Amino acid sequence: MLGRLLHRLARAFAIAGAAVALTVALMVVASVAGRAVWRTPVPGDVELTQFGIALAISLGLSWCQWRRANIVVDFFTARLAPRAQARLDAAGALLVAAMCALLAWRSAAGALAVRAAGETTMIVALPMWWTYALLAPGLALAALVALWQAAGHWRGDLPAAEAAA
Repeated sequence: MLGRLLHRLARAFAIAGAAVALTVALMVVASVAGRAVWRTPVPGDVELTQFGIALAISLGLSWCQWRRANIVVDFFTARLAPRAQARLDAAGALLVAAMCALLAWRSAAGALAVRAAGETTMIVALPMWWTYALLAPGLALAALVALWQAAGHWRGDLPAAEAAA
């Protein structure tokens, strides 16, 4: 049941991330066209692109982890017994979980600090804490997915069909 919930959340976050990336792409096209035709780009296009792509990436991380789509270098481990491979996969998933949890925590803490400082972007004066705060949920979900996978690898019962789900 937890696996289904994580799967649905990861997929929804990935779809939202794709929508953000598409929106950023359309904004960049509008900005380049505006600059070329009317000499008027979208104000703050660079900072909006930076924020948008960072958000899209953080929202897509959990789906990438769910699909086991990260780069795996298995040159030295390909001939190990399946149980040994599963233990190494569990250790790798734990490391990903730790990294994503740390990034989520620091993004949330950074959001609070930047909010307290009242920092805004230079061109369009958006509050910078929004960006940090919006990164944290995607990173936290990626950590949860990786923890779930680590437990499954350790027990040896992670469904093989998960990568195709």
